[in-house]
Amino acid sequence: MRVLLISISILGLLLMAACDRSDVATNPSEGEGEIRMHLIDAPMNAEEVVIVVSRVEVHMAGSSETSGWVVVNNQPATYDLLKLRNGASAILGSTRLQAGRYTQIRLILGAGSYIKVNGLVFNLGVASGFETGVKLVHTFKIKAGEVYELYLDFDAGRSVRLTGAGQYRLMPVIRAQSAVISGSIAGSVQPANANAYIWTVVGSDTVSTWAAVDGSFKLMALPEGTYTVHIASTTNANATATVSNIVVTRQQVTNIGTITLNTQ
Repeated sequence: MRVLLISISILGLLLMAACDRSDVATNPSEGEGEIRMHLIDAPMNAEEVVIVVSRVEVHMAGSSETSGWVVVNNQPATYDLLKLRNGASAILGSTRLQAGRYTQIRLILGAGSYIKVNGLVFNLGVASGFETGVKLVHTFKIKAGEVYELYLDFDAGRSVRLTGAGQYRLMPVIRAQSAVISGSIAGSVQPANANAYIWTVVGSDTVSTWAAVDGSFKLMALPEGTYTVHIASTTNANATATVSNIVVTRQQVTNIGTITLNTQ
């Protein structure tokens, strides 16, 4: 009887241990967080700038350069950068990641990118330095049970180069900005037919956009701080405006109202 009781007790402990392991297996959120990447764009003088991204990866701190890459998205997708402005964005990738610190982001570009200018379509070749992927140095931490949102601001105007041979090359210029510590500036420019170009400066980078058809605009992914916004009509060189001392607060939209340009 004593041997039987001991055997039953041991069996009970084994079952409890198995249940504990089962709980861990069915709760993958333990020790994991989520990353969510949004793609936005700065404008350029073209009708379309289409890029193909075949894979998105991040690199975990402390890992080797070859083995430390983790796939965020491996579903090839096509993006028209010129549609991603004034508040519009596209999900570049979203997945669960092991909690910890990450130091790099890599975009693997696929074949089929192009630019459309004056109704003509030109192949957009990738400069040789980016054939193995576009690497961005951006340190961030994934916390268990939390979502880390990130904006990748793909500056089309600075990324597309026209070579002497009449070919277009893609040399990506991308700004990475954490969503949790950034905000936006919004407003409207009148008259709407001024086709206004709006910009501000973030460190050494210019963040810009064109006003929408109705004159509205939005400058996104701006770190907290105080900004000066410049506005210029693309149809009248003398129609300009400057708005200073605009305070941007994280995760908030600062609306500066309607700016009227003198286009006479």
